[in-house]
Amino acid sequence: MKNILVLCTGNSCRSQLAEGYLRHFAGNKATIYSAGIETHGVNPKAIQVMAEDGIDISHHTSNNVDEYTGIPFDYVITVCDNAKENCPFFPTNAQRLHYNFPDPAKATGNAEEIMNEFRRVRDMIKTYAQDFVTQYLKD
Repeated sequence: MKNILVLCTGNSCRSQLAEGYLRHFAGNKATIYSAGIETHGVNPKAIQVMAEDGIDISHHTSNNVDEYTGIPFDYVITVCDNAKENCPFFPTNAQRLHYNFPDPAKATGNAEEIMNEFRRVRDMIKTYAQDFVTQYLKD
């Protein structure tokens, strides 16, 4: 079984969405973790947009990357440029992957426009997670 870490700045939106989808698509092929350089708590809008797609992340916690230094990761996926630039060294042979997703927490506008941005980023991350599992977690 592979160990996968998804890393972003605050472990509140993008990495939480990715953790949810990777767990969903990977099933028993991998153990998925998410963390941030900082911890900001799981964003309620992230929980809401995932629930709209049938994935429950309400039990997720916001974790600091330092909590996982002892885990031998196979993959470390950074989902924002800040995390990529500040990602600590893991004493493993983890393959590092990066995709800079927009931060939906920075969306502006009325409530519906903000939720639409969360949905747009969620759908981008969903596609990325499906592709990752297909490419890296083959049977």
